[in-house]
Amino acid sequence: MTTTAPRAFVVGWPIAQSRSPLIHGHWLATHGLEGTYERVAVPPDEIEAFLRGLAAAGWVGGNVTVPHKEIAYRIATERDAVAEATGAVNTLWMESGKLCGANTDAPGFLANLDDRSAGWDARPGDAVVLGAGGAASAVAWGLIARGFRVRLVNRTLARAETLAARLGAGTTADDWSAVPRLLADARLLVNTTSLGMSGKGDLDLDLAPLAPDALVTDIVYVPLATPLLAAARARGLATVDGLGMLLHQAVPGFERWFGLRPTVTAELRRLILADLGVSE
Repeated sequence: MTTTAPRAFVVGWPIAQSRSPLIHGHWLATHGLEGTYERVAVPPDEIEAFLRGLAAAGWVGGNVTVPHKEIAYRIATERDAVAEATGAVNTLWMESGKLCGANTDAPGFLANLDDRSAGWDARPGDAVVLGAGGAASAVAWGLIARGFRVRLVNRTLARAETLAARLGAGTTADDWSAVPRLLADARLLVNTTSLGMSGKGDLDLDLAPLAPDALVTDIVYVPLATPLLAAARARGLATVDGLGMLLHQAVPGFERWFGLRPTVTAELRRLILADLGVSE
């Protein structure tokens, strides 16, 4: 009797930049598991056919990245609570012949803070979330689940209002002019925009209104120390970088596809940092 090793993927357009194969390949090797995790580049006009043909092509599931998360949400037969709240799926698996989907960005975000700043949610209060895109929706969902009041801030107010309405109670929307007022009451500041990412422009923000015990985090991880985090550290504020979110959001998918729940270790973090060409 022969068995076929599980095959999983990450799909996007483009996809060469994804570090997910490095993460999952590390776990497969560490645990001595058979299986593969592959990059698959699929253009937008072919993604629906690709996703509907997963079982026939022998895939056990995979990750979905930009620009395909919304169509993965629509095609998935069953979806988890975070996917339902955000309208986006980044993790797929086959179960009893059905294509199931989840959004693991929220648990990945929370696990990163739990790991790097234990007790950060002991006294939940206001959390200011910069941005109103897909990442912001997942982050906000997670913060609400931990008891925070989420203050969404976006340069286009209407987009923040739409997201706040979708998330419901515990969420408000403001434009950029409200940042100083909102920071004064914030226990947590989260940047989910691309500002601060290499080549995307800086996030010019005065952190003076933040309380001395506030926590600042950025989901951007290239560079690892974004201008926002550098400014926060200069004021003596606690910070958490965005790399851990990338690592922790990968855990649930690996468990679904390969049958073992992996651990985010210092060794894995060093591996990805080396690939990024940076050190701590």
